[in-house]
Amino acid sequence: MKQRLITGIVAGALFMGLCVWGGWPYQLMLTAMALIGYYEFIKMTGTAPFGIPAVLGYISVLCFMIPWDLLGRDEWFSWEQGIWLLMLLFLLVTVFSKNKLDIKITALMFTGIVYIGMGFSYMAIARGAGDGHGLFWTLLLLCCIWGSDAGAYFVGRSFGKNKLWPAISPNKTIEGAIGGVLISAVISAVFALFVPDLLTIPRALLIGVSCAVLGQLGDLVQSAYKRVYGIKDSGSLLPGHGGILDRCDSWIIVFPFVHIVMLMPYY
Repeated sequence: MKQRLITGIVAGALFMGLCVWGGWPYQLMLTAMALIGYYEFIKMTGTAPFGIPAVLGYISVLCFMIPWDLLGRDEWFSWEQGIWLLMLLFLLVTVFSKNKLDIKITALMFTGIVYIGMGFSYMAIARGAGDGHGLFWTLLLLCCIWGSDAGAYFVGRSFGKNKLWPAISPNKTIEGAIGGVLISAVISAVFALFVPDLLTIPRALLIGVSCAVLGQLGDLVQSAYKRVYGIKDSGSLLPGHGGILDRCDSWIIVFPFVHIVMLMPYY
């Protein structure tokens, strides 16, 4: 617990400091986190973490993380074009490797690129919001996710009786999940009360509930594939906390979702 607490304080202070700073420092940190996360994903599957397909994966993740706004340039490809070209690239890997890397492995690598690359890239998009309030939107989403996590844990421990999804995560309860949703909704409403011109209460509640529900689903996704591979943590970078994906599993689902369904007013 002591190690977990120290790691949490140090890593949290570094992350929040760079988040407040924004710009290139925050972008570079997110890029490093994305690359480490993809390394954890590849290693977990048993694929060579520095083989040619994995290297193509790292390059693809980097492409997702290119900060076009900071560079002052237009994107080379749209999201749809980029994803299709990546899919083609990994399909061709099966051909040129003569099925030494078959479709199951390359499909998994492609999934990891989209899952991790888009997840962290949308975190950068939120911080660089075009309305000039990127820090507000980033903190809103993070606080809703953290509030949901804390609420689910403490409410679940105090009142949890009915298992939420025992086949995937035996410790989670329905009562805890509901508690997490309620706390996230309250946090988002508080944010709206401070800036009513920027965020209305109804939209804030919708964002809060979405953060909680999608955040908990993101955690279950991580639990599901770790269970398939029989591992406890995705990595060991953060002593007492596991790897990057263990800490960011909710973030990389929530941030893309709220943008893609256009819950963010500036998007």
